Amino acid sequence: MTHRDATPSRGTGPDRTDHGRTGPPRPPGAERTERELREALRALAGGVLPDPDAYRTARGEWLRRERRRRLVLTVLVAVVFALATLIGLWVLNQAPSDPGVIFSGDGDAAADGPSLPRLRP
Repeated sequence: MTHRDATPSRGTGPDRTDHGRTGPPRPPGAERTERELREALRALAGGVLPDPDAYRTARGEWLRRERRRRLVLTVLVAVVFALATLIGLWVLNQAPSDPGVIFSGDGDAAADGPSLPRLRP
């Protein structure tokens, strides 16, 4: 055991325990005030009755919000999809109309073997 392990922490000695300390003096009539306040709060709490339809109402509101959330998400997905489609079509429409050179050569087949016959419509 080291010196640190045997030394108690600060403020934990027997002279710092606060066992003999009492709280501030209570004003006269504090017990009567606490009792009356307790009785008033008990009467007030006893007069509060829950609404019998509270669960059904809360559940209905939650289901409406959930349906609205799903509807908004569906509309948002549809709008994003439509915008992406329109932008894609616009970009494809901006391509030059003149045919570019895709293959260069004399038109002979470049494969070693014979090619398959093409069907002509």
